[in-house]
Amino acid sequence: MEAEPVSDVIAEIHRWREKLSDLPPARTEHEAIDRITALEELVSVSAAAQARETLTFDMHRRNREAEDGVPSRKQGRGLGAEIGLARKVSRARGSKLLGFSRSLLMDLPKTYAALKAGVISEEKARVVAKETDWLPRDKRHQVDERMSDRLSEVGVGRLGNEVRAFAQQLDQKAAVEHLDRCVEERAVTVRPAPGNMAYLTALLPLSQAVAAYTNLAKSAQSIVGIGQAEGRSQSQIMADLLVERTTGQDNAEAIPTEVHVVMNENSLFSPGDTPAWFPGFGPVPAKTARDFIAENEAATFIRRLYTRPSDGQLVRMDSKRREFSGLLRRMVVIRDDVCRSPWCDAKIKHADHAQSYSGGGETSWDNASGLCAACNFLKEVPGGTRPRQKSWSYELPPDIATGSAPDRLENRRQTPEKVPVPSSETNRPPIRPTIRISSL
Repeated sequence: MEAEPVSDVIAEIHRWREKLSDLPPARTEHEAIDRITALEELVSVSAAAQARETLTFDMHRRNREAEDGVPSRKQGRGLGAEIGLARKVSRARGSKLLGFSRSLLMDLPKTYAALKAGVISEEKARVVAKETDWLPRDKRHQVDERMSDRLSEVGVGRLGNEVRAFAQQLDQKAAVEHLDRCVEERAVTVRPAPGNMAYLTALLPLSQAVAAYTNLAKSAQSIVGIGQAEGRSQSQIMADLLVERTTGQDNAEAIPTEVHVVMNENSLFSPGDTPAWFPGFGPVPAKTARDFIAENEAATFIRRLYTRPSDGQLVRMDSKRREFSGLLRRMVVIRDDVCRSPWCDAKIKHADHAQSYSGGGETSWDNASGLCAACNFLKEVPGGTRPRQKSWSYELPPDIATGSAPDRLENRRQTPEKVPVPSSETNRPPIRPTIRISSL
C-alpha cells in the first residue's frame, strides 16, 4: 500500500480537529460519559502519534546531518527547541519530550503499544519511562515486559512504586549509583503560584526532607501548645518558621533581600488601582504592593522608568549607561520579565544582542534581548538546511520578539505591558517607578 501524501495527512488531521471543535454537546448523561471515555482514548492515541513523529523527526535530522558530514557528537543539537516551538512549549520542555519519545519507542515497546491503543494515559507512560531511565536498555525491556499486564490495572502512584521496586531489584548496583546521582541534583527553586503567592521548592535527599519537615511540624505544634499561635494554623506557623530560619530574621514579614516592584506613579503615591508587577512573577494588586512597600522593615529605593504613552512599553530609565550591564541590563530584565524565546518562561540569565555584535548589532536598548542561558547559546547552534545556517534567528523591536527555527517554524512573543497607561497621561511620558527593597 502506498503511503498517503503528506498534504492529505495534514489536511485530514485538521478536519478531525475542526470536527471535534464544532461537536455539539451530548444529549444525555450516558452519551456524555461515553464521549469522555472515547476522547480520553483519543488523547492517548494522539500522544503516541506525537511521540512517534518526534522520534521520526530526530532520526531524519540526524541522518541528514550525518550525510552533510556533521560529527556525531554535534548531530541533533537544537532539536528540543524546535520540538518545543512546534508544540508551543519551552525549549526545556521540548527536550524532555524528545527524551521521552526516544525511551518510549526504543526501550518500552509494551508501554508504547498500550498508549497507542488508548489503554493507558500519557501520564502513566511517562511514569514508566521516568522510573526506568537509569537502567540499561536490556533491563528496561524486562521491566516493560513484566509491567505490561499492570499498566491498565493500577493508578499512577502505585504504578510508579511497582516499576521502581522491580527496576531496583533487577540492578541494585545501578540503583545505588542512580540515587547517588540524584543527590547531586539537590536544589532550591521558586515559581509563581495563584493569589500572589509562590512555591519555594527544595529537592532534597528523602531523609533530609523528612527531617526538615518533621522539625518544622514539631516546632509549630509546640507554639500552638503553649498558646502563642496568634490565630495561625499549624501549617501557617510552619511556613513562617521556614522563612525565619532560612533568612535569619526574627519576623517573617521583614524581607532582607532585594526585590523589584514596578508600579505606576498613581498607584504608588496615590490610591490608584493599576496593578504593580514583580518582574519574573507577575502582577499584584496596587494596594497589596503599597502595603508591601510601606510595611516592610528593610530600606526602600525608588528609580524612575519611562514608558511610551501609546502602549506602555518601557523606553527609558534614570541612567546614561548604554551597555548590557548595570542599570541598562536591569531595565532589560524588567522589560522582558522572562526569556523572550517563544514559549520559554525560564528566568533571564543573559542580556544579549538580538542582532549579533559581530553582524553590526549595536549595544543598545532597541537591540537588547533578555534570554535564558540555554536559549542564548542555542542561537549559535547550526541546524538549518544550508551550511552554517543557525537554528534560530531573532527579529524585534523591544516589544515583540520573533523566533524562527530551520523548518519554517516561527512564533512571536509580545513583551508584557506590566502597567497599563491611563488615558489622562497620554500628553506626557508616563513615569513608572521601580521600587527596590533591600537590607542595608
